[in-house]
Amino acid sequence: MADKRDYYEVLGVARDASKGVIGSAYRKLAIKFHPDSNPDNEEAVEKFKEAAEAYEVLSDNEKRARYDQYGHAGLGGSGGPQFSSVEDIFEAFGGMFGGSGGGIFDSLFGGGGARRQERSRRGADIRCDVTLDLEEAAVGCSKIVEVTRNELCESCDGSGAAPGAVRESCVRCGGRGQVVQSAGILRVQTTCPACQGSGSTVASPCVDCRGEGVVPRQSEIKVNIPAGVDDGTRVRISGQGEASPHGAATGDCYCFIRVREHKVFERHDDHLVVRIPLTYAQFVLGAEVDVPTLNGIELVTIPAGTQTGEIFRVRGAGVCNVHTGRHGDLLVETRVEIPAKISVEQEALLRQLAELEKTEVAPERKSWMESIKEFFSVSEEDE
Repeated sequence: MADKRDYYEVLGVARDASKGVIGSAYRKLAIKFHPDSNPDNEEAVEKFKEAAEAYEVLSDNEKRARYDQYGHAGLGGSGGPQFSSVEDIFEAFGGMFGGSGGGIFDSLFGGGGARRQERSRRGADIRCDVTLDLEEAAVGCSKIVEVTRNELCESCDGSGAAPGAVRESCVRCGGRGQVVQSAGILRVQTTCPACQGSGSTVASPCVDCRGEGVVPRQSEIKVNIPAGVDDGTRVRISGQGEASPHGAATGDCYCFIRVREHKVFERHDDHLVVRIPLTYAQFVLGAEVDVPTLNGIELVTIPAGTQTGEIFRVRGAGVCNVHTGRHGDLLVETRVEIPAKISVEQEALLRQLAELEKTEVAPERKSWMESIKEFFSVSEEDE
């Protein structure tokens, strides 16, 4: 993390640069260090990844604010985003370049051969949603979810051709999967609209999938949810998205997490807050009270003279951080509990205390019958 360069320095922009300036700077660096224009150049590939990491942070308002305040340390245990391959970058930012496979790269670098064709035909990503209790989110769990996605047609095994029929080279693109459009001196290469980049067509399509090679099906997916996820967290399940015909890569499934509100605890990042009611005597004299945690009951000492609203910290009794694995704390907030009803003896003792403290309190309560008797006795005296 200490070796990482400043992200503003990487993109060559000022710290107050707008999103437009940041995006423009990233595009220029991405084109300059693109692997297709720098074959067998590992240094260029690393700069390509470095620029993508910088853009990923600085184009996101929340991440940029954390980075501006805390530097790389504010982006989690890894020090910021990590792209393990060039393909990860295309999947993350391909849309900003005008296409699913990084459109501006296709037009500038001529399509890049089979590797780019396969990426452009990759199966679509899908989404699922999972709702968890706080306890499940804190420790992690596995869930089975149902999704509807395109899967390979069993009738044609994904070829899109009817039984006995064969796929033929696309006449429009000559089997390349790409076509070139010219406007003056500008030449732009795009995916062939006739074969959708596959390079082949079929005269007799499969009846079940209508030549698409895929059909929609309902399937079950197992989602392994890591400990510490929070409301709004997105979990990626690689290879569980929609299938792509002709052997191209399958898309991914993105599982969006929702965490239910808890009856006892409030979550604030990795910390939990619990509010416990105490009596006046416990505040004044001190006490040892049982406090609930996610792992059971914890004994907490309340010192004499504690004021309402004071907070006591139970170290490590919070939620695990999904990036670092470190646990937050449990924050115990004290609140005074005022009983709605008290006994005669309690009232008498409180009135004695009020006299000692020279505190004005409401007069003693009288029964309804006593009040009636007093009223009539006074009325008779008046007569």
